[in-house]
Amino acid sequence: MNTIPIKPELVCPAGSLRALTLAIDAGADAVYLGLRNATNARNFAGLNFDTAQLREGVAYAHRRGRQVLMALNTFARADDCEPWYRAVDAAVELGADALIVGDIAVLAYAARTHPQLRLHLSVQASASSYEAIAFYRRHYGIQRAVLPRVLTLSQVGHVLRHSEVEIEVFGFGSLCVMVEGRCALSSYVTGQSPNNAGVCSPPSAVRWQEGAAGEVDARLSGILIDRYAPDEPRGYPTLCKGRFEVGGRRDYAIEEPTSLNTLAILPELTRLGVRAIKIEGRQRSPAYVEQVTRVWRQAIDAAAAAPERYRVEPAWTATLAHLAEGQQHTLGAYDRPWR
Repeated sequence: MNTIPIKPELVCPAGSLRALTLAIDAGADAVYLGLRNATNARNFAGLNFDTAQLREGVAYAHRRGRQVLMALNTFARADDCEPWYRAVDAAVELGADALIVGDIAVLAYAARTHPQLRLHLSVQASASSYEAIAFYRRHYGIQRAVLPRVLTLSQVGHVLRHSEVEIEVFGFGSLCVMVEGRCALSSYVTGQSPNNAGVCSPPSAVRWQEGAAGEVDARLSGILIDRYAPDEPRGYPTLCKGRFEVGGRRDYAIEEPTSLNTLAILPELTRLGVRAIKIEGRQRSPAYVEQVTRVWRQAIDAAAAAPERYRVEPAWTATLAHLAEGQQHTLGAYDRPWR
């Protein structure tokens, strides 16, 4: 049972070696990353690590006393689990400090083949109760669980009070409508989804078309999902955050682009015993990773040093507001007004 408040670790995204080094230098306690294949949920061209880069990244982090967590957080193909098993073996050989896994088959293989390996239960597993987490601990020996972004702050506390493993929560980054990996929208339009291909709105399906008046159409597999004014900021085109005409009104029909931001409740998360705060954004630029990491390093240190005097600094808010998706942020389910 987690009862003693401790200073949470800051876990930051690394979509590239450059992002990894910037995150470490800006104060991340750990970075999480993936290989260049469908074994991780950000399987985009130009992102992720090959073997040489991963080895270099692990060495860079370890020289500075930081950790590298490797995400194997997609679901193995029913007809071929071998790529996921080989990725587990590679993580061990390359010196990753832990694996972040959601698939039971991959967890079973890792626990059986490398019993010394530290396992973190991925948010993709959608374990939202202490009973579910206890199942994974009992059968696969997980040492940490990443909670889905569907729990209120009170519910997070309930899980923490009854769990025997470390609990990690998301602190900042983009939100979407999927229930932690279970999204069929991208697959509906493009044939590929985050669940087992590791990709939402694959770049090969994205087209930008500029019109005569300077307006820009965003299309996914030829389907118009948004139209931007000439000077309007453009987000990455995903079906759930497209703007459509419904009932004669053009708006975000499913979800507006926005980012989770829990700076305001950081002392509460610490008091509850959260072991790590995760920053979302392996698809974002190294500059984004550096700036967000620097803000959160300062905030976590301030909350740990003097929680009674903690306050969200205006400079932190200004920096994160500029980086937030759609320039808006929310406490999400942590502060859900409805039940």
